[in-house]
Amino acid sequence: MQNGLPGADLIEAGLIDLREGRETVAALLVAIGAPRLRRLGCDLPDSLPKNPEHRLYNLLAEDDSDSAHSRYNAYLRRLVSYERAAECVRP
Repeated sequence: MQNGLPGADLIEAGLIDLREGRETVAALLVAIGAPRLRRLGCDLPDSLPKNPEHRLYNLLAEDDSDSAHSRYNAYLRRLVSYERAAECVRP
């Protein structure tokens, strides 16, 4: 985990939620980014939620369906921002 990187707080929360079996926005976001996050050295659980993209969108839509699409895209941008920054500081 690279603290201080953009979105690190969200990624850390997602890793904790996945390990504890909670299906949260952060957990689903980490599940979406799992392949790239694993390559970056993140220790993810072996078992991840199926179809995390759809599940994340549905979870956001439950809260406010009118803004679900824009919030979904904003979360994906935060994930990608973290991944790109982590690749830049990777030894």
